[in-house]
Amino acid sequence: MFLSHLSLTHFRNYRHLELDFTRRLTLLQGPNAQGKTNLLEALYFLATSKPVHAQTEREVVDWQATQEPIPYSRLAATVQGHAAGQGRPLELEILLTPRGDGLNYTKQVRINGVNKRSLDLIGLLRAVLFLPEDVKLVDGSPGERRRYLDIALCQIDPVYCRTLAAYQKVLAQRNSLLKQLREEGARPGVPATEAQLGFWDEQLVQHGSVVVARRHNFLAEIAPVAQARDAELSDGQETLAVEFLPSFNYGPWRDVEYELWQEGQLLGDLRWPWAKTVSAEEVAPHFGARLEERRARELAAGATLYGPHRDDMRFLSNGRDLRAFGSRGQQRSAALSLKLAEVQVM
Repeated sequence: MFLSHLSLTHFRNYRHLELDFTRRLTLLQGPNAQGKTNLLEALYFLATSKPVHAQTEREVVDWQATQEPIPYSRLAATVQGHAAGQGRPLELEILLTPRGDGLNYTKQVRINGVNKRSLDLIGLLRAVLFLPEDVKLVDGSPGERRRYLDIALCQIDPVYCRTLAAYQKVLAQRNSLLKQLREEGARPGVPATEAQLGFWDEQLVQHGSVVVARRHNFLAEIAPVAQARDAELSDGQETLAVEFLPSFNYGPWRDVEYELWQEGQLLGDLRWPWAKTVSAEEVAPHFGARLEERRARELAAGATLYGPHRDDMRFLSNGRDLRAFGSRGQQRSAALSLKLAEVQVM
């Protein structure tokens, strides 16, 4: 699979661009503020359906687009050799047009001229993007690391992407119910309370266990590759470990041991067996049990406290947590090593 053509209209500083690619390596070179990063963002937008440096799609529309009768922005790409094309090129397109208020834009996705969901676009053009701010993968919030896992996995596993979307819908419904029950003063163990939550528990465990297992297995695959890349970058001086931190224990340890390890108090030689793959069927009983055990805590909080939306990951170098003790250079090398490993795995 490779990108053979890119077309941009009113995207960032590109009023219009038509660019052909070959299978050979392409290097972008030029002075600052000429649009090199914008071109990379366009490719990533087409790969993931999300802009990199913008909070809303409106921000990527070139200001000169307002001179058109109908302001718009268009990104299009031709992808050769993808299995989904069945021997024919794939034509990918994102069209941004203003809504009635003129402040927000509507995103329309087309694949081979047919309107599709944004979800259908992901994975047809696979991309790995490394930017200076990606050091946030190491020292940023857990949300940054979950977002990385979701984008990486959605590009290589459509089932994961659909399951994640289903999980997020169930999570929103369950949180709404928990908030309502808290306001009503509901208590755990009451049949009516358990009946209401039981339905959403089942759905949450069904979808969430797939998400957790897939994240676990992805990191089990990519972590040794990242370790090898980091050793090359550090000339063998650093031993990088990338660990998955699920929000509940489904491993061989007792819960108290797991919580201490999760908090970084049991590092040393104690490790979860991350090289071992797990199945959703193995994860599900532990997830369901944790929801039942912590019912009172969740009712008091009015929110779901366990599940993939609370997962995290950790970077260690020579056994030291890089988030707390790593230099800026070590953190950047760890993030780059992870991205290089992603390229290899992808």
